[in-house]
Amino acid sequence: QVQLVESGGGLVQAGGSLRVSCAASGRTSSMFNMGWFRQAPGKERDFVAAITWGGANIQYAESVKGRFTISRDGAKNTVYLQMNSLNPEDTAVYYCAADVRFSAVVAGAGAYWGQGTQVTVSS
Repeated sequence: QVQLVESGGGLVQAGGSLRVSCAASGRTSSMFNMGWFRQAPGKERDFVAAITWGGANIQYAESVKGRFTISRDGAKNTVYLQMNSLNPEDTAVYYCAADVRFSAVVAGAGAYWGQGTQVTVSS
């Protein structure tokens, strides 16, 4: 079993920056591929970014390319999402996901999910 706990969400003005974190614990959590998804009110949960367990492969949604950066600290079993140039359309609950298969993470079919952290961008 793997536990994922997100943190770092909050309220930020448009154009600002925020970094959210996801700490993983449990069974060989450092070997899992991880990703971020987000869900805005009344909308489906959408892929944001994903990173392989070694960090060699990274993917982003087109809507966040150039603004968001995913990274991970293997020693801390933590994945980060640095979000810059935020706009109100980025407002959502941000979820962390993990799976042994990178494709599963990207597809939103990860085996493990966190509870989410709210990010609100004011105009």
